[in-house]
Amino acid sequence: MDIEKIMQNMTLEDKARAVEGFSWWWTQEYPELEVPKIQVSDGPHGLRKMYTNPETNEGGTITAVCFPAACATACSFDTELLEQMGHTLGKECQAEDVGVILGPAVNIKRSPLCGRNFEYISEDPYVAGKLASAIIRGVQAENVGTSIKHFAANNQEFERMYGSSEVDERTLREIYFPAFEMAVKEADPWTFMCSYNRVNGTYSSENPWLLNDVLRKEWGYKGMVMSDWGAVSDRVAGVAAGLDLEMPGSNGVNIQRICKAVQEGTLSEEALDTAVRNVLHLVERFIENRKEETFDRARDHDVAVAIAGECIVLLKNETVNEAKVLPLAKEEKVALIGGFAENPRYQGGGSSHIESYKVVSALSVAQDYGTFTYNRGFSDTLDKYEEELQKEAVEAAMAADKVVVFAGLPDLFESEGYDREHMQLPACQNQLISELVKTGKPVVVVLHNGSPVEMPWADDVAGIVEAYLGGEGVGEAVMDVLYGKVNPSGKLAESLPIKLSDNPSYLNFPGKNKKVDYAEGVFVGYRYYDTRQMQVRFPFGHGLSYTEFRYSNLRVSRESFTASEGVTVSVDVTNIGDRSGKEVVQLYVADRTGSAIRPVHELKGFVKLSLEPGETKTAQFTLDSRAFSWYDTEQGDWYAANGSYILEVGRSSRQIEYSKEVRIIGSREKPPVITPDVQLGDLLASPYTREFTLERLKPYMDKFQSNQSETEEMVEAVVRFMPLRSLRSFQYMTNEEVEAICEDLKKHVEEQMKQM
Repeated sequence: MDIEKIMQNMTLEDKARAVEGFSWWWTQEYPELEVPKIQVSDGPHGLRKMYTNPETNEGGTITAVCFPAACATACSFDTELLEQMGHTLGKECQAEDVGVILGPAVNIKRSPLCGRNFEYISEDPYVAGKLASAIIRGVQAENVGTSIKHFAANNQEFERMYGSSEVDERTLREIYFPAFEMAVKEADPWTFMCSYNRVNGTYSSENPWLLNDVLRKEWGYKGMVMSDWGAVSDRVAGVAAGLDLEMPGSNGVNIQRICKAVQEGTLSEEALDTAVRNVLHLVERFIENRKEETFDRARDHDVAVAIAGECIVLLKNETVNEAKVLPLAKEEKVALIGGFAENPRYQGGGSSHIESYKVVSALSVAQDYGTFTYNRGFSDTLDKYEEELQKEAVEAAMAADKVVVFAGLPDLFESEGYDREHMQLPACQNQLISELVKTGKPVVVVLHNGSPVEMPWADDVAGIVEAYLGGEGVGEAVMDVLYGKVNPSGKLAESLPIKLSDNPSYLNFPGKNKKVDYAEGVFVGYRYYDTRQMQVRFPFGHGLSYTEFRYSNLRVSRESFTASEGVTVSVDVTNIGDRSGKEVVQLYVADRTGSAIRPVHELKGFVKLSLEPGETKTAQFTLDSRAFSWYDTEQGDWYAANGSYILEVGRSSRQIEYSKEVRIIGSREKPPVITPDVQLGDLLASPYTREFTLERLKPYMDKFQSNQSETEEMVEAVVRFMPLRSLRSFQYMTNEEVEAICEDLKKHVEEQMKQM
């Protein structure tokens, strides 16, 4: 496509039409200009392609393969696996003539109640960014675009189309932006999708700071930005702010508004041209890289099963009669209980819902694994206690060697469009689990859920398996793990609190009066729980295995370095058990410089190692300056202070195996902001101003001290927090002298910074 030639032949109305969708899933086409339309499809864990039958004019969704949702795939901590899944999705898109699949979704899991948490990756931005980048690389390697979403601060469904996320800039930069930024720099997504909500009062779809200043100018993004479906309020403002494509369109209303704005000079045609070029570049990238593919659903179903097996998290595995309760043995008589064994909850509701090719339940394949009985026990669709079902389940448990309960959240409990009101399982499920525990038989609970649930029975059961929403093959994957065909290797990509009120957003979720205050700041998830030393049900990064791993020989490439030099960290891991397995090695960084209020530690690296019995491999991490930095809004930049940092290597955020102190040197110290309000203590503490302050202000401070009756130590403490202007207030200095010293200090700081 000759884009510039096409643009020259476009009328103003052509251009205005190009920046909105032709229909629900298609971009505009211009046959006379040889510009075809391309189709987009919902994702991100399967192809939700919509179609219309030309004979009946009725629509539907194609049958596709439902892969595990992001709540599950995140627990794999496996970038290679996620890239493989991306390749598979990309090939399916090519086979179905889909140019862009809408995903991945990287919004942070701020609260367990968010109705869309099942399709978000993690509470941690590093994990979200790394895994999203892997998916994007895989899909786009097949010459199909992705649309990373939802930019930005879209962390609830309540009032999501109007409400304003009130977030300070440091929190945005450290928690809610990094996954998007990492994806831009490591995977270059073809498109970005802006969110419905406002950010600090301005709609994301018309926010020039988000779309132009941060995304394009700072991060260097060159792709196309589209709206979420129906997220546009002021289309003219959106074009000016950097929103290229409105989806699904406006029935022509905004076409006329754009034309009028350009004609009246309230919108520059240059801004419109930029949006049109970005849309045409997207069309060109797909059309000129088409290739033949076959959507082999049977093959891809097997891929989905294999992926699900890598994502399941073994949360608890107690010893019963001198052996772990899991894996189950073929000869054991097992009572399978719970409707999810027969009808698994394997995907979320809303725009990501897949018309699945083949759903495999645990019950449908149980005969291939061992001896079992099955009882429903409770409804898998409602929270309804049924006495007869519970009685039958308890009787079956009494006759079994072990009991496996398939529990979880029914479809109605969590979906796009609304948030949960609590964090509990249906009461009928909790009651049945408690009754089964009373039988004295070992009870294992398998959970099918898209986000954390409270587990009042957690201390009483022998085993807990978190399957999340594991896709259409989840039944087979769960049985593979329960019987040891697959050794579980998943780790939690989110913390599981004991109760809802423990969550740091509890007092500010979902907000009031069309606003939600992100008052917890950077203390999201484990950053909060670990800093508070608060007990959790299961910590971030936790997950057990059927084998054992030993960590040893932690080493660093250097113990003292500049932030720009960074450091390489290595640790050896040995499989000391009797079966092959995989271990996710996690690296956390703890800032001990005191330069800012920061979480006790933050994840800055992870590696998944596959090890045979007796085998040793090395996990290696390379940390750059960002791994040590926090965002300083005064400087408008990332900052790593000189001083001590602790490198922590462990199995979870609460199980640190080794730690090592390193020091950053050579960073430019932050100078104090020079105004009459600057504290004398800050001037005396800074290498830029200490000597100057002692020379110029000592006579005044001595005079202040001589007039005080307190001890010298008390006076020093008071002086430390005195603003410079207070010397004027106490009549030790005139206003003119204060202003003159401020000007001299500013000049002195500038000279000192040039020399350092």
